[in-house]
Amino acid sequence: MSAAQSFSGLAPGSGQSAPPDLAAFPAAAARLPTGNSPAIREVISLIRQVAGHHSTVLILGESGTGKEVAARAIHDLSPRRNRPFVAVNCGAIPTELLESELFGHEKGSFTGAIAARKGRFEIAEGGTLFLDEIGDMSPSMQVKLLRVLQERVFERVGNHVPLRCNVRIIAATHRNLEDSIARGTFREDLFHRLNVFPVDMPPLRRRIEDLPLLVRDFVAQNVSDGRPAVQFAQRTLAALALHGWTGNVRELSNLIERLSIIAGGRIVQIEDLPMKYRPPEDWVWEERQTERSEMEAAVGEKDLLDDEEAFTLLETGAIAASPASPSRAGASDALTALPEAGIDLRAHLLSIERGLVQQALERASGTVAHAARLLNLRRTTLVEKLRKLGIEAATEV
Repeated sequence: MSAAQSFSGLAPGSGQSAPPDLAAFPAAAARLPTGNSPAIREVISLIRQVAGHHSTVLILGESGTGKEVAARAIHDLSPRRNRPFVAVNCGAIPTELLESELFGHEKGSFTGAIAARKGRFEIAEGGTLFLDEIGDMSPSMQVKLLRVLQERVFERVGNHVPLRCNVRIIAATHRNLEDSIARGTFREDLFHRLNVFPVDMPPLRRRIEDLPLLVRDFVAQNVSDGRPAVQFAQRTLAALALHGWTGNVRELSNLIERLSIIAGGRIVQIEDLPMKYRPPEDWVWEERQTERSEMEAAVGEKDLLDDEEAFTLLETGAIAASPASPSRAGASDALTALPEAGIDLRAHLLSIERGLVQQALERASGTVAHAARLLNLRRTTLVEKLRKLGIEAATEV
């Protein structure tokens, strides 16, 4: 496809677009954000809607949520996909150099300018310019960027000859630009120029059900980069789901790379995780029993699940979707009423558990197998509970 064909939808000089022929730009060419949660499905839907047009896009979200991944997907699904995608981190370049970086400069225009140099606008001609961390741009540069967005012309540093440009702008920031406007650090007119089509990237904690899919993607990426493959025990994935993930998807990616190095070729257990990712010790024991019981109920009468089955259950949400057991749903008001003075929750729950287990054993004449059926537990699970509670049974069969 020629450049002329690629941009046949552009109205010359207007910056407006004709109705796009999306069939000419297959989705297979794009790497969309990973996940199947409602939050990420909404993002993918927005990406597909805006990709075929030439509108300016503003991607919002915390650091590490995958804003550049979304920007690249928009470009790869667009009529500009055969032209350059150029990314600039506006927060990483000093203010005095950012103008030259974006617009280029002429030889001798400033100290160190030993030759003429194209800026990112010229390099991205016909394609997409991704302006990351736009909220960190200085006020003086905001004025110059606003002019480019309004008039589609710019000047190289040291040259007053206007150069026309045909680039699509995708901007991104982790800042709340409306708060920045209120503080006087961001121009309101520039915000409205950028905020034509906003896309809000959700933090990982709002789409934690995507964690198994993200882990699988990062493991595969590490393998392609030459690092060893790793697998994750189901309870390890469950423990990771409890973490706050302030660094979002980027933090998860870094963790998987680290684990690929230190635990390559084997199954990652909770004990392999750095301390900040490990849950409390009491959670580890209880969750191991509870999750195994729920998983076994979800897949039928099997004694054990292998890691692939456990991974699949987490990934598809089968465990999370399992209905609550009658014993949970039917708890009486007497058991759930909170005293005025408060309560020691752990001791209270342990007392309830001990009482119910003893009642089941009494009704089953001390036979563990029969008591387990009354409690809707597997026999092996009840045996472990008896050991923890210090209760002796007459017989296990």
